Amino acid sequence: MTHWFHRNPLKATAPVSFNYYGMITGPPASKICNDLRSSRTRLLELFTDLSCNPETMKNAADLYFSLLQGFINSLGDSTQESKLRYVQSFKWTDTLQGHVPSAQQDAVFELISMGFNVALWYTKYASRLAGKENITEDEAKDVHRSLKIAAGIFKHLKESHIPKLLTPAEKGQDLEARLIDTYIIQCQAEAQEVTIARAIELKHAPGLIAALAYETASFYQKADHTLSSLEPAYSAKWRKYLHLKMCFYTAYAYCYHGQTLLASDKCGEAIRSLQEAEKLYAEAEALCKEYGETKGPGPTAKPSGHLFFRKLGSLVKNTLDKCQRENGFIYFQKIPTEAPQLELKANYGLVEPVPFEFPPMSAHWTPEALAAFDLTKRPKDDSVKPKPEDDVKPVKEPDIKPQKDTGCSVS
Repeated sequence: MTHWFHRNPLKATAPVSFNYYGMITGPPASKICNDLRSSRTRLLELFTDLSCNPETMKNAADLYFSLLQGFINSLGDSTQESKLRYVQSFKWTDTLQGHVPSAQQDAVFELISMGFNVALWYTKYASRLAGKENITEDEAKDVHRSLKIAAGIFKHLKESHIPKLLTPAEKGQDLEARLIDTYIIQCQAEAQEVTIARAIELKHAPGLIAALAYETASFYQKADHTLSSLEPAYSAKWRKYLHLKMCFYTAYAYCYHGQTLLASDKCGEAIRSLQEAEKLYAEAEALCKEYGETKGPGPTAKPSGHLFFRKLGSLVKNTLDKCQRENGFIYFQKIPTEAPQLELKANYGLVEPVPFEFPPMSAHWTPEALAAFDLTKRPKDDSVKPKPEDDVKPVKEPDIKPQKDTGCSVS
């Protein structure tokens, strides 16, 4: 498969000690705080651990989130908020905004931000697998599922938790609608790339492949449009990726649509469809170069040198040559001046996000444990807030060595 995907950096966060001196009046509360601290640290470590797999990530995330639920919901009634929701401040950076963190004294902000990073991890895991030279069928299914899981997490955060924040996200921050919508759409589009690769491998009908490619290009176009009102300083590189993928998969659609037309003895129209594919492929190639030269968050890569990109160029050229030969020997049809209108609808293979829910509250949260947090003994100086000078260090993500023939420097 050897696909290539653009990835923004992980969100970074300030350490949280969960030390509430004076407030904690019994061992059950102490244990919960210790477990919160250790499970948070463990989860953050796993984000950059190349040996981590989806099962390990899910178990670690569920442990932390189940403990954090006691800071968000009251016992036995998820519609009422916990008395502990606002005792701790959390700091997180945004994927596009560099190392400048946002802080909110709200456990819901922590739930959303950490959940966002879990979703990003699934996209990065998928990217590493998809970039392998000889990917197995099971690994391809893992890529497909991981991208759908990520889309489901982003969608759940947007619909069920971000509206609960008291402080709405500012323009360009991860939790504002345009960015989170783009992440959802990109995950769906990339998962459909896996579907297309599988359909080609199994030699499905060109009409189905053309329709899937056209739907995928439409996803990328929608994602690019969603980012269009953001500052180019931090969105330009991401938008180049979305635009080049739109051109690339529209070229795919015209290429396979041309094969369908040829099979229907419409050789003149097939040639015009392949010419349009050739033009769009050249446009995508130019965008690949621009992507590599554009500064901003994201990997250093040369997508035009990537195997998945070069294979389409050869396919378009060979199919166009075949159509022109057959037209010169058999059909003698006039080539239309206008490219055929693509009105393709895929009935199979379209990707929907996997529904996601956070785990229920940990069994460690008992009435006795909650009672052992005494807010009347909270320090007057509110020392649980991180100090303003506390810096949030960027996440040091591992460099992925490129596979043979991928032309990609970093996953």
